[in-house]
Amino acid sequence: MALRKIVTVGDPVLNKVCRPVTKFDDRLAMLIDDMIETMHEANGVGLAGPQVGVLRRVVVVDTGDEDLELVNPEIVETGKEMQTGLEGCLSVPGKYGIVTRPNYVVVRAQDRNGDWYEYEGEELIARAFCHELAHLDGQLYTEVAERMLTPEELEQLEHGAEDTE
Repeated sequence: MALRKIVTVGDPVLNKVCRPVTKFDDRLAMLIDDMIETMHEANGVGLAGPQVGVLRRVVVVDTGDEDLELVNPEIVETGKEMQTGLEGCLSVPGKYGIVTRPNYVVVRAQDRNGDWYEYEGEELIARAFCHELAHLDGQLYTEVAERMLTPEELEQLEHGAEDTE
């Protein structure tokens, strides 16, 4: 396993549509392992292929209990209830925005061996599913954010977090 460089905003790879994975081999397994290690090292909740410069439909999500590997993922169901909250991105460092997403999402995806699974997510995991799958279609959360936090709001948020520790 190896850490991969996280691509940041301004790199055109982040705005491209990813191709489906058709080969389930050692190279794919290595990519998934590297993405999981990179996500953990960066304290992220999720990471998509284009964020490490790979235009393939691969996403990893840390649920807190396990790391999900989502190959060729698609959202197959969303709940009616929505959530609005703070969202950031490893590819948009130091910025946060207010984004509305479904509170419940079901994703159908393959694993590294090509087997199909369905995963349910609520709240933060549902948000991560939507956020990461959008990366596969070249979309960043900043394009759907209701508004971005100002530097003053961001500073208040950071100081608030320090006060509670």
